[in-house]
Amino acid sequence: MKNLIFIGFTILFVSCTSQAQKQNENNKIDKKIMNKEVNYSVQKTEKEWQSILTPEEYRILRQKGTERPHTGEYNLHFESGEYHCKACDALLFESDTKFDAHCGWPSFDKAIEGSIEYKKDTSLGMIRTEILCASCGSHLGHVFDDGPTQTGKRYCVNSISINFKEEEE
Repeated sequence: MKNLIFIGFTILFVSCTSQAQKQNENNKIDKKIMNKEVNYSVQKTEKEWQSILTPEEYRILRQKGTERPHTGEYNLHFESGEYHCKACDALLFESDTKFDAHCGWPSFDKAIEGSIEYKKDTSLGMIRTEILCASCGSHLGHVFDDGPTQTGKRYCVNSISINFKEEEE
C-alpha cells in the first residue's frame, strides 16, 4: 500500500513539474513577444492617445479591454463599405468579409492583408490570438479558427475599436 501511495505521489510530482516547465517556456515566449520592439507607422504617447480617444475607446484600444457583447454599434451592421481603426484610421476590413457569428461582436472572416498584427494572449486562463492594428498597435479583439466561411477564421472585433466608412457610389 505504501508503494502505491509513493508511486501516486511520484506521478503527481512529475506531472506538476512537467506542467510548470511548460508554463515557464510559455512565459519566456510571451516575454519575448511582449518585449519585441515594434515600430508602428503611427506612434503617440499614452498621454496623446488619452487626449484623442474617449475614456472607453482608450480602455479598449490601448488597455486591451472588451466591450460588453451585443452592445456595439457595428455588431449587426451590414452596409457596404470599409472598417477602419478608430485610433489611426488604417483600413482593416471590407464589409463583404463581415458575417453574423451570433457572438455579440462584429465578426469578419478576412482582414486586409498586412493590416493586422497577431499576438499570443494567455490572459483569462486561456490561449487566444489577439489582433492589433498593424499601423498603431491598438487592440481590436481576437481571431479564432471557428469561422463558418471558407477561410475558417472569425475575427471578433470590438465595435468601439473601428469606424465604418460607407462605400462611395
